[in-house]
Amino acid sequence: TRTGGPSSHIVSEERRVRASLCAHGIAPARIWSTATWKHTDVAYPGRRKTRGKGEATHHHVRRTMAMGMDAVGFNIKDGYLDGILRGYKGGLLGATDYTNLGQCESLDDVKLHLEGTDYGAFLQDESTLHTSRIVDKCLAKLVDEWKYLRCNADEPLATFLDYCTYGHMIDNVVLIVSGTLHERDVHELVEKCHPLGLFDAIGTLAVAQNLRELYRLCLVDTPLGPYVSECLSSEDLDEMNVEILRNTLYKAYLEDFMRFCRGLGGETADRMAGLLALDADRRALNITINSIGTELTRDDRRSLYPKLGHLYPDLHVELATCEDLEQVKGTLERCPAYHDVCRRLAYGESQALDKLLYEEEAKLCMLTFQGQFHYASFYAYLKLREQEIRNLMWISECVAQNQRNRIQDGIVPLWS
Repeated sequence: TRTGGPSSHIVSEERRVRASLCAHGIAPARIWSTATWKHTDVAYPGRRKTRGKGEATHHHVRRTMAMGMDAVGFNIKDGYLDGILRGYKGGLLGATDYTNLGQCESLDDVKLHLEGTDYGAFLQDESTLHTSRIVDKCLAKLVDEWKYLRCNADEPLATFLDYCTYGHMIDNVVLIVSGTLHERDVHELVEKCHPLGLFDAIGTLAVAQNLRELYRLCLVDTPLGPYVSECLSSEDLDEMNVEILRNTLYKAYLEDFMRFCRGLGGETADRMAGLLALDADRRALNITINSIGTELTRDDRRSLYPKLGHLYPDLHVELATCEDLEQVKGTLERCPAYHDVCRRLAYGESQALDKLLYEEEAKLCMLTFQGQFHYASFYAYLKLREQEIRNLMWISECVAQNQRNRIQDGIVPLWS
């Protein structure tokens, strides 16, 4: 027979705490053992501590509430947008959709199938279909979704969402500067910019002749200003310097984004560490492969590698000395995180490496949604939707060029 059960006011207190946590979608830890009325400390599994009934209960009431405070705060501030985001994620195309798209014989068939998905009748006003038009419409849907999330976000989620788009801003800057070097029309270049990376002064980038002018005239008041100020020089902007500018900006951006995520802490920092590490490693590999046979020195390469990732710091030294794709693969094989990638990598195919890294990123992004109460899922959704758009572009091109047998070669799976 049990003796010494909790008094009625203690039981009421426990029920009140449980009801409060459950109302916010949190499953509270048990406070009382089912085997005995003596209290079991949930922080020490397998080890029992007996205290006075009132002291023990109030101690674990406080402990249980502390365990759920982060989750409670997340739901209050960001729970609505997290729910919206997971609804967006549920609208991603699945394996059956890709199978059906692979059987399409024309772009009209592609349009007809997409109308039965979350894309809806987004092409209903298009009389003549082209791959570029399908991609533009898909991108417009993503931009609308992202702007809705950003407009309704509170801090620090709002800043996190801004960080997610800085990469597009960097690509836009490089596109404008590079296009200007080839005497392309500025208005035409602006139309080709990614909508998530636009800013007020983007049209004035064409007047800059070197990095100092680029910073002073165009970027000083943008989020990229601090990144540009770290690489100021008076050298004229040519094709080589533009690519160095791109990689220098990305390096500063990824390192800054990682510091911001670490400041947020918790599961956001843990999951973003893996996602940003993969992005940093991919950029280090691309810098190495693209600089083979150029005048870029080993020290120049290393200075462009982001100081994070699975390859940092030890394998950065070896990667900077690689002179061909075989040596790059040999360096990658020494990193445990990429053993599976190397196993599937055909010798000498840099495009295959890029696709395999995108597949690894997609897997990480899908796993991100298995967690709760973190911001990494927002970053993951943006990456998944962008990859879906690349998949649709590849499928549409294959269908338009009557190369349906090659559709599976370029698709990155986005399903579990």
